[in-house]
Amino acid sequence: MQIQEHIITAIPVFTVEDSFGAVLDFFKDTTYSHVAITEQGRFLGVFSENDIDTLAPTSKIDAVRYDLGSFFARKETNWLDVLEAFARNEANLLPVLGAEEEVLGYYDLSDIVAVFIDTPFFTDPGNILVVATGIKDYSFSEIAQIVESNNAKMIGAFITDVQNDIVQVTLKISTVNFNEVVQTFRRYNYHILLGTSDDQFLEGLKERSDYLDTYLNV
Repeated sequence: MQIQEHIITAIPVFTVEDSFGAVLDFFKDTTYSHVAITEQGRFLGVFSENDIDTLAPTSKIDAVRYDLGSFFARKETNWLDVLEAFARNEANLLPVLGAEEEVLGYYDLSDIVAVFIDTPFFTDPGNILVVATGIKDYSFSEIAQIVESNNAKMIGAFITDVQNDIVQVTLKISTVNFNEVVQTFRRYNYHILLGTSDDQFLEGLKERSDYLDTYLNV
């Protein structure tokens, strides 16, 4: 997947010799979290909107050169690593660097998320299944085997959370034999956090609940 076509060149890049007032005006007119700073044409770092109170408008950006952030993407960086850089740095604007450390432009988080949403994981028909297991027991090959052993197809999968030694995996699975897949995960002691299908286990619980309600209302 090529994301280079989403590099934005219309957003300014500042130098250490620019006044902080120019950067302040940039943040006042946009909702971006960071902006790139260069020195002699080469990337020096990113200035965060959260630090706008640290300088007077007449000061030079050079005064905070050692406090600049250091995250960026290369032109050849794949889209998953770009998404990770956004998340890790809590940013919505990411500088893109060329071979000579020059700033080619930026990636906007909303553009990259749109690329992600346009992948088969979201566009192809199927069901979402979220499972959880102990991190010591986690095996992607086992997860794939469970899906495929039921003659279902794995459209996509990724880890969506890791907390307290529990790993949470979100799967997109073909609709064929989906319930069998869910039941097999249960037999392998996976916790089912979400399953968007007619899960017979949940249907059974619902039927028992409905029967109990009817019995109590007689």
